[in-house]
Amino acid sequence: LFPFIFHEGVEPTNNLAERGIRPAVQWRKICFGNRSDNGAVLTSRLLTATRTCWLQRRNPLEFLVDAISAFRSSIPTPSLL
Repeated sequence: LFPFIFHEGVEPTNNLAERGIRPAVQWRKICFGNRSDNGAVLTSRLLTATRTCWLQRRNPLEFLVDAISAFRSSIPTPSLL
């Protein structure tokens, strides 16, 4: 229940996680959400990929172009891991 007591380095709050999803929440408010389930899935995947690239100090646009090119060429897509 309180892992921060037993494990050094674990934060007692979820502020980092909340700051991580803040851009997605702001985008949703500005754009009035999605109009379909497919749109919601696409948005979540794009936001996840761009945020992960940002955290890894990678260019999100370059990653997306590489991923789409790989998909269209039937070769393995670049990894975000």
